Amino acid sequence: MDGESPQRLRIALLGPVRAWRGTTPVDLGPVRRQAVLAVMALRPGSAVSHEDLLDGVWGAALPGSGRRVLPSYVYALRKALDLEGTGPEHSVIRSSQGRYGIAVDGIRIDVAELAEQVQEAQRAKASGDVVTAMARLTDALALFRGEPLAGLPGPFAQAERRRLAEQRSTLQSERLECLVLSGRAAEALDGLAALSASAPYDEALLALHMRALYAGQRQAEALNAYQGMRERLRDELGVSPGAVLSQVYEAVLRRDDERLLGPAAARPAALPVPPRPGHPVNELPGVTGVLIGRERERALLATPSPPDSVGISAVDGIAGVGKTALVVRAAQELRSSYPDGCLFVDLRAHSPGRQKLSPQRVLRRLLRSTGTADSEVPADLDELTAAWRAATGSLRLLLVLDDALGSTQIRPLLPAGPGSMVIVASRQRLAGLDADRRITLEPLETGDAESLLEHLVGEERATGEREAARELVRLCGGLPLALRIAGTRLQTRPVWTLAYLVHRMADDDHRLGELSAGDRSLEAAFRLSYDQLTPPQQRGFRTLGLAPTAEVDVLTSAAMLGRPAREAEQILEGLVDTSLLQEPRPGRYRLHDLVRVHARRLAEATPAEAGAARTAALRLHLHAARTASDWGPAGFPTGPPPTAGLFADWVDANAWLDATTSELADVVGYAAGLGEADYACWIAEALTDHFLRRGRYHEGRAALEAALPQADRATDRRMVPALRNCMGIIDIYQGNAVRAHATFTEALRLSRQYADRHEEARALSGLGAAELNSGRSDRALSPLAAAVDLARLLDDDWLVSMTLCLLGTAHRMLGQTGDALPCLTEAAARAEANGRPTMISRALSCAADVLLDLDRFTEAKELLRRAADLMQQAGDVPMTAILLSLLGTAELGVGNTEAAMALQHEALSRQQLLSPLNEPHYTRMEMAIRGRLGRAYSAAGRVPEARMQFRTVLAIPGGDAYPAERELAIAGLRDCESS
Repeated sequence: MDGESPQRLRIALLGPVRAWRGTTPVDLGPVRRQAVLAVMALRPGSAVSHEDLLDGVWGAALPGSGRRVLPSYVYALRKALDLEGTGPEHSVIRSSQGRYGIAVDGIRIDVAELAEQVQEAQRAKASGDVVTAMARLTDALALFRGEPLAGLPGPFAQAERRRLAEQRSTLQSERLECLVLSGRAAEALDGLAALSASAPYDEALLALHMRALYAGQRQAEALNAYQGMRERLRDELGVSPGAVLSQVYEAVLRRDDERLLGPAAARPAALPVPPRPGHPVNELPGVTGVLIGRERERALLATPSPPDSVGISAVDGIAGVGKTALVVRAAQELRSSYPDGCLFVDLRAHSPGRQKLSPQRVLRRLLRSTGTADSEVPADLDELTAAWRAATGSLRLLLVLDDALGSTQIRPLLPAGPGSMVIVASRQRLAGLDADRRITLEPLETGDAESLLEHLVGEERATGEREAARELVRLCGGLPLALRIAGTRLQTRPVWTLAYLVHRMADDDHRLGELSAGDRSLEAAFRLSYDQLTPPQQRGFRTLGLAPTAEVDVLTSAAMLGRPAREAEQILEGLVDTSLLQEPRPGRYRLHDLVRVHARRLAEATPAEAGAARTAALRLHLHAARTASDWGPAGFPTGPPPTAGLFADWVDANAWLDATTSELADVVGYAAGLGEADYACWIAEALTDHFLRRGRYHEGRAALEAALPQADRATDRRMVPALRNCMGIIDIYQGNAVRAHATFTEALRLSRQYADRHEEARALSGLGAAELNSGRSDRALSPLAAAVDLARLLDDDWLVSMTLCLLGTAHRMLGQTGDALPCLTEAAARAEANGRPTMISRALSCAADVLLDLDRFTEAKELLRRAADLMQQAGDVPMTAILLSLLGTAELGVGNTEAAMALQHEALSRQQLLSPLNEPHYTRMEMAIRGRLGRAYSAAGRVPEARMQFRTVLAIPGGDAYPAERELAIAGLRDCESS
């Protein structure tokens, strides 16, 4: 960071609490642990007593363990913040005589940086260097990343949050004052307006606002602002303005420049009053219809331009989003600020049947509007531009340019008069235009869209069919044009219900056709935008309509287009600039639902191109899922060969799948809908392992359920038993061993019917797992032994390792540790050959279970530490929690009670990241971890804390289903009572 040592620690408190070692983020754990760190970090170099830490973080609701809770928190923080191998004497967190503190050497804390920037700003301002002061204040404000200490509990965080927020407001005011003092009052006014709105009784802020208004030669507005404040204070608080505000008021009345603008400030010379045309023209269209849900955008546009320059505001957005309605309404509100004329030109970039206006034609018209005789209007563009600038140099105009095509069309049209304003509306993001404000108009939010529909069809009609109204709003995608067309159709067909129109629009193939009324057509509007694209952009747009997920990234687009990633990204970014494509997150793109329908209809007109793009997208998802799977290459003996170069390794593929979030299961349904039975089955199978490791069992089941009907149609006959084997695995993870046994039995029958040895081995392994999870370890031995023999014959390292883990566990459950350890030793060796972390971790943890049973704690600890690190690397939260808890048991076995307690706390925090709705083992995991934590507390002599953990285990809802965990808690309580 900033050229510093790559190992330097940085702690950020001016937002959500974060830490980095160099550029690597540090996991600080749960929010209460972060709160402990914050108390110390906000007092760097000072030691904080245990009592102050407890009061600051827990307040009156102290934990039952009292001050003894702190060592486990500090242990975990040291482990996260310190470099590996750091001893206590060199730790980031130092301790002595009942106190903890943060060492300041080698650490950067943003609050300390804030203090440094503020001090430099104050010194610069005191010396009269307003520019430097403003720069330092800007740097100080940039350190805030949102609400300071966001989400942290406790009285200390609450008080510091309030203090830092107040400091932020003060710094904002001081920076705005520097703008006023440096002659840039116009820039300060927007910020002052926002601050004043949030603090209507802040007299100091209003005093600064009045000074800025005065600096912009708006003396009357400054005086009116004072009168408004005086009335508010009198009517609502019963007081009069204070001395400071009253003095500023008197200075404005006296035009005291030195008092208001500073002794060194040179007040800008008054602008010459331009000669007024005899009849100022107003060409703005009349306001028709209502404008709903655009208050913020309208307020931004309706702010007059600075008096010393030409202000430019650019509004862009998709066709039909309501750009024209917004700019016309804002322009009408601005009319009184532009006494020399308000001009409006429709540049017709997307007007069907009408010729686009060239700059020459527009300039001739504008010159005539401002009083230039036809005989004086030149023909050449350069001469026209010069004549326009000369004619407007002394005028203060408002010019609205609607439906612009690009920046080159607009630049010659800009007036020259200081204080004039130009508002441009375009489907393009006009990057070549130096705009002061840019507004990208998005579709209406659901509530605003419903309000517009209700206005169009009437309150009674809309409320009488509330669900249909909501669905109609969804089908229209929040586009005002779509809603107005739908409303028009319902107005002109009073016998239609909203539900009837929804039914007509439910099919994508007919939706755009229904959104047409008179000469207004949403599809025609989209087509005009499409026609403006370059051929590569047109192909890119069509291809996006075929994507299997709503969001796409550059890699998906590149695969579907058959182009390098850099070229695909250029096409995507070009489509963003045309407003046909949205970029909701960096590197993630999506089409509006209705635009997506249009793009798909265009794509389907070129079947060969569409087919190749769809297959490429499916193949990409298949390759990613198989590359990321822990099963390894031998786990997928059929299907297309992998595509080289797409992903660096399984980690890269995993990250790509994670970025797709909740849409992965949709890819299977997409393939099935296209009749691509093989791809539907292959992708569902390959995604199973990814879903399992992420605890997304319901999504894995949904994907398999979408694929199962396709298995009989697939040319790959392995899919018939393979998908059932996958479904059985999910049954196991969801805790339904009975259903899993039935599923694996059917998979075994089908695999033997098709003579598929690979799926037969998996089915046998699954049957053994089902027996094992049903508590019938003796009945698991036979199918597992048969599965091991088959897997060895197939040379499938993953399957051999998994089955040996199950077989070794069955032997362990039967007390046959002499048979268990050889199985698990071979399982670990096979897992190492496969090379995937989850399988290696599983084999190590199973072996560690046996070692724990044999009280060989030191050996178990080594295996469990590596297993936990590997599982965390794989992103498997449930298994990471389990392994950390077992590692705590091993630490307790060798007498390390502090480490044992810290590990159990860490395991508990990981377990509580899971959803009890999605993780079927949530309750049992919590009971087991808390039981082990209670035993660790008991061994440390901390009986009250131990008793609390055991009682918590017994009070957990649904705990009766786990008698073994309950019995251990009862035994722990009994030991506590006898001690």
